[in-house]
Amino acid sequence: MSRESMEFDVVIVGAGPAGLSAACRLMQQAQAAEQELTVCVVEKGSEVGAHILSGAVMETRALDELFPDWKEQGAPLNTAVTEDRVVMLKDAERVTVLPNAVVPKPMHNDGNYIVSLGNVCRWLAEQAEALGVEVFPGFAAAEVLFNDDGSVKGIATGDMGVTADGEQGPNYMPGMELHAKYTLFTEGCRGHLGKQLISRFKLDQDADPQHYGIGIKELWDIDPAKHKPGLVVHGSGWPLSEAGASGGFFLYHTDNSQVVVGLITDLNYSNPWLSPFDEFQRMKHHPEISAVLEGGKRVSYGARAIAKGGFNALPKMTMPGALLVGCDAGTLNFAKIKGTHTAMKSGMLAAEAISTALLAGDEGGRDLSGYTDAFKNSWLYDELYRSRNFGPAMHKLGTWLGGAFNYVDQNWFGGKIPVTLHDRHEDHAQLKPVDQVSKIDYPKPDGVLSFDKPSSVFLSNTNHEEDQPCHLQLKDAAIPIAHNLPLFAEPAQRFCPAGVYEVVEGDDGPQFQINGQNCVHCKTCDIKDPAQNITWVVPEGMGGPNYPNM
Repeated sequence: MSRESMEFDVVIVGAGPAGLSAACRLMQQAQAAEQELTVCVVEKGSEVGAHILSGAVMETRALDELFPDWKEQGAPLNTAVTEDRVVMLKDAERVTVLPNAVVPKPMHNDGNYIVSLGNVCRWLAEQAEALGVEVFPGFAAAEVLFNDDGSVKGIATGDMGVTADGEQGPNYMPGMELHAKYTLFTEGCRGHLGKQLISRFKLDQDADPQHYGIGIKELWDIDPAKHKPGLVVHGSGWPLSEAGASGGFFLYHTDNSQVVVGLITDLNYSNPWLSPFDEFQRMKHHPEISAVLEGGKRVSYGARAIAKGGFNALPKMTMPGALLVGCDAGTLNFAKIKGTHTAMKSGMLAAEAISTALLAGDEGGRDLSGYTDAFKNSWLYDELYRSRNFGPAMHKLGTWLGGAFNYVDQNWFGGKIPVTLHDRHEDHAQLKPVDQVSKIDYPKPDGVLSFDKPSSVFLSNTNHEEDQPCHLQLKDAAIPIAHNLPLFAEPAQRFCPAGVYEVVEGDDGPQFQINGQNCVHCKTCDIKDPAQNITWVVPEGMGGPNYPNM
């Protein structure tokens, strides 16, 4: 059965903040120019927002530009930040509160909002559809299509109804080709098509290696007497410091007597025994956090990798016929611990560059150099440039010295200190063999503040069709047992926050087992596997988590 095709002016892959902002801006530009424009957005989640996971404290700068009347239009930004608190967890009991005066300025949150980014994206999709954009949830972009000259032609969605052994099942339906004059890739961090394009067009040849963290988040109903709407708490230190790793936690008081709590673990850690999931569960027992959560109820769970390399790790974002923007390119500002406004602005700049090209009569296929110029002249470029040292300083100098450097850089020099630090070590290459490190023994979860992976995945509403090809592909099936197990005690068992990977005893010895139905699409395995042997590809559309309010 052959694939059918549809033609659009612009195809956008991913209904996140970058893709939806680009779609809205494209239609706004077209209406202003009285131009007919066809734009579609494909989204692998069952609905817009189903796969969106972020802290999230949102800066409204880009939203103010896109929809100046967003308050009147009912955008779901309901909880303004009322108080900032930055702490260092010294050990399992003690805490140091940092005076606001010594906190780097990018971490101040005056004027920002605590939001559910999934709900923000649902609202953006409504605006896009009202402007005439076609939004297709439940369709996973599985393949990049190319013209004869090598330029990007569009994408093909994945086939449906293929069985686990690769045969066409009774409900088989071939994917559809979506052709476009321009294609925007806005898949989020470590997008699987973006990864292919970066390699094919050598987009990262002049950039530092991208760096990542794994963010794990829970939503809790808490005792209303403990609820402080608008309070934002950020912290670092224990328990990651005890394991020789870095990262930080967040605790945000949202509306409706709810809080979100999470831990970001930098994926440059060296001890293969470390489990980001278990570090997070352990962290919740610290009095700074347990005092808020005790007596409450956990209602949702999720995990997602974030790109935190910042300015120095940005790839070239243009290629013939296409653009790579948002977290697909790594535009998150880790100094602010925010990527929504930067993703939105990158999408808006991309839309404006494409609109200019289309108005000039271009039919696609050329390199959109206008985007590069607009990006370099934007506040987005300036903001990312000013934060370029934040991550490298923390990696090279550690929490205290790195923090001091960033305080001087941000508060004294406004991010323009006359030196640029680099971290050119790839995250996946940092693991040490198990015979060079100490084993980490984690306490058993108590079912009150800390939990196991199966019950957590249950709260993510994750579901995949059982009879489909595994979307977690091994380049060499022998590597996990022959290489990773003796050297690193097969770390996929621990760096995955959803229990996807196990080493089980079989008749012929240890076997590597992949429980693909548990996958929450965080992409950590694609990033951290020391042999770079795991490739994450899209499962059938609609598969994965279904986050209701994350």
